[in-house]
Amino acid sequence: MLYHPDKHRDPELKSQAERLFNLVHQAYEVLSDPQTRAIYDIYGKRGLEMEGWEVVERRRTPAEIREEFERLQQEREERRLQQRTNPKGTISVGVDATDLFDRYDEEYEDVSGSGFPQIEINKMHISQSIEAPLTATDTAILSGSLSTQNGNGGGSINFALRRVTSAKGWGELEFGAGDLQGPLFGLKLFRNLTPRCFVTTNCALQFSSRGIRPGLTTVLARNLDKNTVGYLQWRWGIQSAMNTSIVRDTKTSHFTVALQLGIPHSFALISYQHKFQDDDQTRVKGSLKAGFFGTVVEYGAERKISRHSVLGAAVSVGVPQGVSLKVKLNRASQTYFFPIHLTDQLLPSAVFYATVGPLIIYFAMHRLIIKPYLRAQKEKELEKQRESTATDTLQKKQEAEAAVRLMQESVRRIIEAEESRMGLIIVNAWYGKFVNDKSKKSEKVKVIDVTVPLQCLVKDSKLILTEASKAGLPGFYDPCVGEEKSLRVLYQFRGVLHQVTVPDSEALRIPKQSHRIDTDG
Repeated sequence: MLYHPDKHRDPELKSQAERLFNLVHQAYEVLSDPQTRAIYDIYGKRGLEMEGWEVVERRRTPAEIREEFERLQQEREERRLQQRTNPKGTISVGVDATDLFDRYDEEYEDVSGSGFPQIEINKMHISQSIEAPLTATDTAILSGSLSTQNGNGGGSINFALRRVTSAKGWGELEFGAGDLQGPLFGLKLFRNLTPRCFVTTNCALQFSSRGIRPGLTTVLARNLDKNTVGYLQWRWGIQSAMNTSIVRDTKTSHFTVALQLGIPHSFALISYQHKFQDDDQTRVKGSLKAGFFGTVVEYGAERKISRHSVLGAAVSVGVPQGVSLKVKLNRASQTYFFPIHLTDQLLPSAVFYATVGPLIIYFAMHRLIIKPYLRAQKEKELEKQRESTATDTLQKKQEAEAAVRLMQESVRRIIEAEESRMGLIIVNAWYGKFVNDKSKKSEKVKVIDVTVPLQCLVKDSKLILTEASKAGLPGFYDPCVGEEKSLRVLYQFRGVLHQVTVPDSEALRIPKQSHRIDTDG
């Protein structure tokens, strides 16, 4: 009714009304027809422009159209599956920095005359694996690893074929070979026994110069509740052992307690990890492990520094292991691990520097490198988004400005009616990204005046907006694409001024008496 061309006499307004009226009419035609509405709900506006719907899809019900869409989605997922290799890799570099703290002979002088401590790389390990989906149920896995320690090293390569036999289980055959170890043949089986219980079995035959060495590992797990899982593990062959553990994982914590009896390693372990609710990017953790080999206390933290990267550090203090600092970076599916051995003794200075040093380095890097980099990346993404939507944004802006001009007469009548009964008057309303007072120039660019559109939506002294982005309302458009927005409204009700600010997608219902301000303000 607002955009009907016959309601406007001015030629310019009549032309603008006709254009907006046609848009509303097109939307009504799509949404009032069951077939076109189903197509729009599934495919969006592009689906309406696809050829062939008139011949093929008109005979179908909305349910049949959804089934067709799901079939196409499944085919697309299968094609994506064929292209996915899911690469995973680990690079570990062990550093011996004991010369920083363990200087037993103070009178010793380096032959070269240099007084600098010697820091050496004493071990390295590199492993990589890729997956090649063959069918919807079969997957080939190729993996390899190289290791070196104190000048001696070796490598191995493995090939595995995994088949999903049913929704309850899968099996995997593995073949491997290396320069230090002979051929390896293995079989892995997984089976869901009940909805809350599963078992995994791994059988292996390792051939070497000493003969055939068999091995068997079986793990039985059961969900004790929705957050807790109990495990029983039995390992026979090389380093036979029995292990039982309970793992509890919630939104705020991760707790593990384990007990192992075996040859040569028997130990008890307890670990706890805390996840901050107000900052889901940071976690702190600590663990205590005690056994015949000694006792080790480990504590540390990890933090998500970008969309795909997590940086962590932990300090390990034990007897007789000494003090070590472990730095780990997870980047997508790649892991970079740097264990730095600081001292063979329990020196307070080593513990102090291992704890404080990474914190100082992290905060310096975060402030000088990481934070500016993330800010630049965000600005670059926003700029690309603005460029890609510039034409559409300009069109939406022109439509919004035209809608506001067409609303003027209706808004005048609404204001007169509301004033006569001391009802709801929108004094001022702004929509967009609000910034501090020091940046008023950018505030004018990122905030638009929506007083008229909101007043036009007032009915019976009430304004009700649902939980959706306000950019789609008549007379609105998005002034800052890709950024967080909010709506600020200054309104008068019963002769008293009120103010309310809500996020973009939050519902709004006014009058709201709790947002009262002084009329002189």
